[in-house]
Amino acid sequence: MSYTPSLRKQYSEQIVPNLMKEFGFKSIMQVPKLEKIVINQGLGSATADKKMIENALKELTTITGQKAVATLSKKDISNFKLRKKMPIGVRVTLRRENMYEFLERLIRVALPRIRDFKGVNSKLDGKGNYTLGIEEQIIFPEINIDNVSKILGMNITFVTSGKTDEEAYALLKEFGLPFKNAKKN
Repeated sequence: MSYTPSLRKQYSEQIVPNLMKEFGFKSIMQVPKLEKIVINQGLGSATADKKMIENALKELTTITGQKAVATLSKKDISNFKLRKKMPIGVRVTLRRENMYEFLERLIRVALPRIRDFKGVNSKLDGKGNYTLGIEEQIIFPEINIDNVSKILGMNITFVTSGKTDEEAYALLKEFGLPFKNAKKN
């Protein structure tokens, strides 16, 4: 027997029927789904400190449970002391089971740990994708605060198959993402 994350089960058993009813879809293939989650950390100050990239790679790998990769600069910029192909950030792309596991930990554990948390902004990009900015990596319980050398932020992008922002917003809301001033039903 294979393991299925609880959010994936919830998607097929509750979210799909709810969205079909809400938007009047005829087929379950029309229902938007979460395709991937991309977590990105830009480390501009890493040009001076090489250890910073290693620490960020280790932390992001610990948070997501999947190996993170360094992102490299595309060109030389002398004002920033930047050379082509220097590591300037880290990122990881989650799909399938890993994606649902991470989303569940984000919604149920990490977001409630943010100080003075009132919900996340509800601005999507117009193509059905949503990017959430997090200011400190220590909201994730996997990170040991004693070992953190520098507080770093990250962007978490949810890529959905929704054609419109309304469809993607409804999907993410059904998953339990706590949006600020969410429209009450």
